[in-house]
Formats: sequence, structure tokens, C-alpha cells
Amino acid sequence: RVQKLMTKTYLKYRTRITILASFVLLSWMGLCVRLFQIQVLNGNQYQKAVERQSQKKQNIPATRGNIFDRKSRALTRNIIHYTLSVNPKEVINKVSIARAISKRTGKPEEYYLKRMNSNSKFKYLERNLQRETLGSLETANFKGLNIERKYRRYYPNNQIAAQVLGYTNLDDKGISGIEKDYNDYLTGTSGWIYKTKGWSGKIQHKSGMPFLEPINGHNIQLTINLEYQTILEEELLKRQKITSAESATGIIMDPETGEILAIATTPGFDNNRFNSTDQSLHRIRAITDQFEPGSTYKIVSAVSALHDEKFSIKNEFNCENGTYEYYTIKINDHEPHGMLTIPQIIYYSSNIGTIKIAEEVGPNIFYSFSRDLGFGQKSGISLDGEVTGTLKPVKDWSSVSLGEIAMGHEVGVTGIQLASAYAAIANGGYLLKPRLIKQVMDNDGKIVYSEESTVIRQIADENTISEVRKMLRGVIINGTGKNADIQGWQVAGKTGTAQKWNNGQYSDDQFISNFIGFFPYENPQLLAFVMLDEPKQPYHWGAEGAAPAFRNIMSRIINMDDNIIPPIRNNDIIVSGLDDKRLAGSYVPPIKQSNNLPPVLSSIAEYSNKSYVPDLRGLSMRKAMKTMGKLGLKPIVRGSGKVLSQNLMPGSLVNKGTVCVVELQ
Repeated sequence: RVQKLMTKTYLKYRTRITILASFVLLSWMGLCVRLFQIQVLNGNQYQKAVERQSQKKQNIPATRGNIFDRKSRALTRNIIHYTLSVNPKEVINKVSIARAISKRTGKPEEYYLKRMNSNSKFKYLERNLQRETLGSLETANFKGLNIERKYRRYYPNNQIAAQVLGYTNLDDKGISGIEKDYNDYLTGTSGWIYKTKGWSGKIQHKSGMPFLEPINGHNIQLTINLEYQTILEEELLKRQKITSAESATGIIMDPETGEILAIATTPGFDNNRFNSTDQSLHRIRAITDQFEPGSTYKIVSAVSALHDEKFSIKNEFNCENGTYEYYTIKINDHEPHGMLTIPQIIYYSSNIGTIKIAEEVGPNIFYSFSRDLGFGQKSGISLDGEVTGTLKPVKDWSSVSLGEIAMGHEVGVTGIQLASAYAAIANGGYLLKPRLIKQVMDNDGKIVYSEESTVIRQIADENTISEVRKMLRGVIINGTGKNADIQGWQVAGKTGTAQKWNNGQYSDDQFISNFIGFFPYENPQLLAFVMLDEPKQPYHWGAEGAAPAFRNIMSRIINMDDNIIPPIRNNDIIVSGLDDKRLAGSYVPPIKQSNNLPPVLSSIAEYSNKSYVPDLRGLSMRKAMKTMGKLGLKPIVRGSGKVLSQNLMPGSLVNKGTVCVVELQ
């Protein structure tokens, strides 16, 4: 009976049971299929979705490389700052975000709400926020708000060397000066890191999560000496104000290596606030602007004449008592003179005498020496924006062009061209490529790029150049350069005055005043060029305007370095050691041979009676004396043991026969 009852019950609910069992079976099969689809067929897709929800990839910005002077003093720094941005379409609580940022920046909430109500997919809310301003906002959980940590460029010396260094934009990309020209070296490669999101929304990094370390940018070491640069800019600005000039430009250079120790134009600007100044103040005018030099160009006449054996320093030229009809133009001298020798013509800067020398030399030879001295062509300095200057080929000259160019008219030069030409006179006759970059180093200190002193060409034989140096010394003693003299330092140099070309004629009230000099003239260690643009009379004369600025600049440098570096006695004149050759324990390498030089000649030392001073520290007395003997130096040894110190700076270029005092211990 029981069995009968169960059969009846089963039969009564059989349909329901079948349907329910089928539903369960089909549901289970559906779940299996779905599970297979999720885990197998679409597994990667859902795994990525989970990662997106639980993980966040953050970029790690690379630090921009810094720029240093020759003594490893920082010229740039990187300051951490924060950038706030949103995708307006993803922001949920715009009011809360606007209120939170407004409390920290002081800007009205409406400013941020307006930006977040944009239809675009990306909007900056703030850039360059300091850590103190950001505060706890960095850890707040606002959906749609992106906080990115970046670096902002800062220049600790403000306006000092601003034109050379240049500056970066808001994206830390160089747009001027070294920052722009060497941006590829300075810019690093960003890295990334994955972080997880907790239940509270807090983002944190866990060990084992993937990451890629950023590669920071390379560091650049310049040949610039920060102290010299500061002195140059201060003295240029003083002289500019005294003379009421439109601007003042200067260069300080090592004539033996071609290294630029300072270069500037005033008025300058602060590259921390470059947007607030006139763009015309940003360019490096010593390489971008050309001018007619006037009498500083007369060295071309002197070199081209003395190089020819038919001339001698005793040759006399009639300077016509100060007035001369040269074809269609009237030539006047500052002071009347009769018969003058070539040195006297340079001393007194006689226009008439210079023209007559040039006429005797002839246009082809004169043009050739102009080119050999680097005029009418780029100097090769490793900066963008350099101009070639103006030096027309002989076929384009008029009947008066030879005389005009000899006086420094009808020719356009840059400050770096003029400095390089006089450096060739100072170092014995070798035109060098100007150097501004000492070396580029990666974060491990490995040198990835460096510039060596390179001889472009030999201008003339050493005897000719020696005579020209004596002439330039005579300019200071007996001629127009007396205002540049520094007692006890045997300065040599040349003044220059030129009328500016305006509206198709030479102006009677707009002038270029310039001076270029070096010292000591027999073994030059420093050279400086100074140019004043449109100084007021009587400062328009090179002797009155630019020459005193040279004296003030060099006097300050001598006083500064003479207190630090033991002086060297040379021909009974105290000569500063000038601590500019040594850098981070190394010394200036031998000068690199240029392709157009004879195969056996590769340095100034091989061209002339000069030697590089070796680093003797740590050597035994016997080895030190043997080394100095091979290089032609005269040793004076004090003490016993190994070399502790030496009075000559390692890497400096000196005359053979120079005394080198070494202390042993």
C-alpha cells in the first residue's frame, strides 16, 4: 500500500520533477559553459580588467641632467613639483575636487569647476605645485583626479650665465641655450611602476609588482668658470651704465686651449623668470650678432705684412700728417703722424698707415689671411645660432674695399671670431676651435662625450706672431691701449672704434667701442674681449669705453686667483697660476690634430717651444726629474721622498725652460 501511494505521488509530481531536474541540469551546464568562456576563452580579457581595477600603472619621471661649471659647481638644479589633471568625463564629484584644490591654492572653486566642465578628455587643473601646497591631497581618493610628480628646472645663480644655459619649458624640454642644444643628453628616459588598490582605495606598491627604473639624464660640465662669469657680467653692466651704451658683450678665453671661461651680454635676464623679459636679451650675442670691428681688425694687416719677407718691422709708411685722399674717400687719423713703421702704425692705430700696408700686401694675400684668422666663417663653437660674419670675396670688392676692410669697415665679425683670432696671436699662431663643453657624463660618472682642444690651422710662423705680440704690447705701453694696462702684468691688446652703418651711410653718433687683450704677452694665460654698442661720447673710442672695462675685469680676476693659487715667477714678473686647467683630478689633454695639418704635427707643443706640465704628484724624485727633463722643464726639488705638490698647474702650457718647483715628502 505504501508503495502504491508513493507511485501515485511520483506520478502526480513527475512532470514537475522532470522540469526541475532538467532546469538544474541545464543551469549547471550553462554555468560550466560560461565558466569555460570566462576562464578559458576570455580569460586574458577578464584578467586585464581585474588588473585595471586593482592595479594602477604610474610613470616614474626621469631626472633631467644638470649643468656644472669647470669646477663642478652647479649651474642648474631640479625642484620636485606636482601636476593636477583630470578627464572631465570620468570625474564623479567635481565640487569636492574643486573645493579641496581651492583650499590649497587660494584660487576660487569656480575656476576649477569651469575647467572640469569642459567637453575635452584632458584638462590641467594646476601645474608646478610645490609639495607644501599639495599637502594631503596626494593621498586623497578623488576618482578622476590625476596627480603627477615632475621636476622643474631651477637656476641657482639667477641671471649669471643665463644666455649660455638657456631654459626649459613647462614640460622640462630645453628651448634655449645649452638646455636646447644638448636636450637629448640632458633628457632621461622615464620608468614606471605598478601599484595595487586596497579596499579603502589607497594605492600602494607591493614587492613582486613589476617596475622599470627611470634612466636619468646626463650631466654636462662646461669650460665656464662661475667666478669669472660673475665678474664679467658685473663689470660689463657697470661699464654699460657708465657709458650709457645700448649693450655690452664680453668673452674671457684661455688662448692656449680655446676654452671659453666666461661669455655674456648685458643687460641680461633671469632664466628662472624668462617669460618676463624681452626675447632679444636671451640670445648669445657674441656668436649671433656681427658688427664692424674697426681698428681691432688691423692685426690682419700686421700679420699679412710681416709674413711676407719683403716687409720688415723697420719699413716706414707716410701717414700724410693725418689726412689722406684714398680714391674717392677722405681718410683721417685720430692724431696726425708723418713716417711710421709697421709697429708704430699699430701702436697709434693709424688708418692711413694701415691702408698703405694693405695696398702693399695686395687684396688676395690680405683676404687669405683674413680667412686664415677665422673671419667670414663659423668658429665651430658647439652652440646653435652662430653666424658666419661678412667677408666678401675679392671679386666683389670695390676700388676702396681693400682699404676699408683693412680699417675694419665693410667686414662683419662676431665676438667669438675676434677672440679666436687674437687667441691665435697669443698662443704662437694657431687658430683653435673655441670650446664651451668640457665633458658630458652619465649618472655613473662615465664620460660619454668630451671636446678636446683642436688646432684648425697655423696662421703664420712663430717669429711673425712674436713680432705681432710685441706690437700689441706696444699698443698698451706707447699707444691707444694705455687704459687697459695692469701694472706688473705685461698686457698686450688692441683698441677698436667703428662707426655704425645706418640708412646707407656711416653714422656720426652711433659707434662700436671694443678692446681685446691678453696677458702676460710672452706667455699668455688669459684673453678677454669687450665690446660696447653705441656708448655715448667720449666713450665711443675703444680706448675710453672698452679698454677700462678690460682692465677692471682682469684686475678682479688677478686679485681673486692670486689669493688662492701660488704665483709663478716668470722673467721677474709675478704671473698667476690661474686654476683653470685642472678639472676633477684630470688635466687638459693634448691638442687633437685637425685633418688639414701635417701628419707629424698634432699639438701646439709640437708646433712651438712649449710643453704641457705633467702631474708629478706621487712620483719619486728620480722619476719626476726624468719626466721634467724630457719635457724641457727646469726642476727645483725641495725635500725628499715622493712629490707632494708642484707650483705649475698640471695640464698648463708653458715655455720650455720654465722652472718647476716640486715639494717632496
